[in-house]
Amino acid sequence: MRKKIWEIYGSFYFIGIGGVSMSALAKFLCGKGVRVAGSDTVRSAYTEELSAMGVKIATGENKDSIQKYEVIVYTDAIGENDAQLAEAVKCGKEIISRGRLLAEVCKDFKKVIAISGCHGKTTAVSMAAHIFSASNLQFCAHIGGRDKTFSNFYYCGNDYFLTEACEYKKNFLLLKPDIAVVLNSEPDHLECYGSVENLKNAYTRFAYSAETAVILYGDIGVDGITFGFDKNAAYSAVKISENCGLFRFAVREYDKILGEISLKVYGRHNILNALAAVAVARSAGIDFESIKKGLESFAGVERRFENLGRFKGAQIIADYAHHPEEIAATLKAVNKICKGRLFVVFQPHTYSRTRNFFKEFIKVLSPLKKLLVYRTFAAREYFDDAGSALTLSQRLKNSQYGETAADIVDFINGAGSGDCVLILGAGDIYDIAKDVLSDIDKN
Repeated sequence: MRKKIWEIYGSFYFIGIGGVSMSALAKFLCGKGVRVAGSDTVRSAYTEELSAMGVKIATGENKDSIQKYEVIVYTDAIGENDAQLAEAVKCGKEIISRGRLLAEVCKDFKKVIAISGCHGKTTAVSMAAHIFSASNLQFCAHIGGRDKTFSNFYYCGNDYFLTEACEYKKNFLLLKPDIAVVLNSEPDHLECYGSVENLKNAYTRFAYSAETAVILYGDIGVDGITFGFDKNAAYSAVKISENCGLFRFAVREYDKILGEISLKVYGRHNILNALAAVAVARSAGIDFESIKKGLESFAGVERRFENLGRFKGAQIIADYAHHPEEIAATLKAVNKICKGRLFVVFQPHTYSRTRNFFKEFIKVLSPLKKLLVYRTFAAREYFDDAGSALTLSQRLKNSQYGETAADIVDFINGAGSGDCVLILGAGDIYDIAKDVLSDIDKN
């Protein structure tokens, strides 16, 4: 039997260890008794969790430590000219990407369930984890966010591995899952794929790589188990009711009603995430009572319509939405609960995404009466005026541009009792907003 990479090498160094997926993989290796260390630009809740496990964390570039570890793991978010990666090459280290390490980890489990899609992955994986936990199954969950129960990593056995399958740089094609889920194939990361057709083809390849494919009804032309609002889907929702943005529905499995579920997370789009999790669970032989118990115990994920508290009587909500389709769904959900005015702070994520979907961003953001577009979170990219936050803001009638935390404070100072402030974006806007609110409370 082929040895696993952590059985061959006893020490791993993560460049970008504070990332959600990277820190989860680091936790997995720690559980295997491997010596783990890493670095990141800033410390975070994830690096603090690793520090508590005895992992050495460096802030900023730390070339000296590279020599002390056998395997160097890097995230796709780092630049090609990263000094630590260059040092690893110079020293002749074993170098592996986050995506390839995830593929190696998958091989440690009897069954792999990989969930892909432009949006909804984190929520769907978390929902599935709660179902598998309610079923008392032996599983491991690798989550792309902080689930309020499991954080970003949970381990209780090797029968099932639940993971997000990221389409960036075709990383999901490295996986060979038993169950492949395609929540949706909305266009994104076109800088990697070149065209929508190429992206769709990649999702199709991913779906066909598994023994069982679970796909959104009518999305891609793949034979599999379907879910969706359409009555022709194998798993659909009927008798849908809504109370202040929270939904209750009955699950229909083919021609049979399994029972009703009441979700604790906001938004009609989460019915689709729940149906995908139901289809996965049924494919794994899980009974409906356990499915119901698991889904109704799911209280949400950090940065997914998360209530951050109140400011001057206004409710502050943070959401990870950074794609036009995600923003549209989040706005629809917040309008269900906002009785007063809606103040939106949006941080574009990468110049390329803003440029590629400029018209779509204009369409979804134009109806907003109070909007602050905050400086772009560039991630791995260099400045591009055509896709900058300032350029986007200038094209939006009711928008103002923000460059500093003080600009956010000035903007939300206009909110009052009964209003809502929505913080949108996948970059550092979440931490900035939390710091802003913390400083306001102190004063």
